[in-house]
Amino acid sequence: MIKNHFYNKKLKGLARILRNNPTKAEKRLWYNLLSNGNFLGHKFLRQRPIDNYIVDFYCKELRLAIEVDGAIHEFEEIREKDLIKDSRLKELGIQVLRVSNWEVFNDLALVQEIIYRKIQEISPTNPPSGEAT
Repeated sequence: MIKNHFYNKKLKGLARILRNNPTKAEKRLWYNLLSNGNFLGHKFLRQRPIDNYIVDFYCKELRLAIEVDGAIHEFEEIREKDLIKDSRLKELGIQVLRVSNWEVFNDLALVQEIIYRKIQEISPTNPPSGEAT
């Protein structure tokens, strides 16, 4: 079992603030797909500090981070920071799945399918316990 997944205690306070003040898209994704701490039998955490970053949603078991990107992520400077973040997380053995605010608000079924497929890609021998909800 992998211990703490590079948990960064120094970011705990900021993560708590972000958890208590989610964006509308994060809130929608959490309450419609990832709430009760699980999706297809996999537990997700919100605003998890990892290394020098905080990821929107994280599943320790799968080593999967889900990021919800708003319009600000279209700016070149932010895209570059996202690439650096994704690269560092990949070095730590964590896969990053990015979905847009637009997708969360306009096609939640697509987002559900994207997450489902990513979970199957990561853990194909671990079939889901139930339907994708």
